[in-house]
Amino acid sequence: MSRDIIRTADAPPSPPTYSQAVRAAGLVFVSGTGPHDPVSGKIVGKTIQEQTGQCLRNVSAILKAAGTSLDRVVSATVIILEEDDFAGMNEEWIKWFPSNPPARQGAKLPVRIPGMKVSIAVIAEA
Repeated sequence: MSRDIIRTADAPPSPPTYSQAVRAAGLVFVSGTGPHDPVSGKIVGKTIQEQTGQCLRNVSAILKAAGTSLDRVVSATVIILEEDDFAGMNEEWIKWFPSNPPARQGAKLPVRIPGMKVSIAVIAEA
């Protein structure tokens, strides 16, 4: 099975230990992506809504580089810092997926990165 490593400067770079995304088996696997500005690397937004939106802009840029889009997302993992932010995350999420949303699971952030409230990973059809 062939696989392609996906990289784009339109989303924050991944550390050397993993790729922004991998395309394989007709799918694109996007790594957990935080709410960082692609140019400055700084976290964008103070609220969970702002940070969720930035995560999804970054995920969208990675998917575009892979030749696909948010419309083709079949599964998502949302990792948040605080359980109390779940409703606010959903408030922003529905703006990006207003109908036929992907399957989704959630988890709690295992590490604290100062200022970061959320990270999102997705799997999309290529």
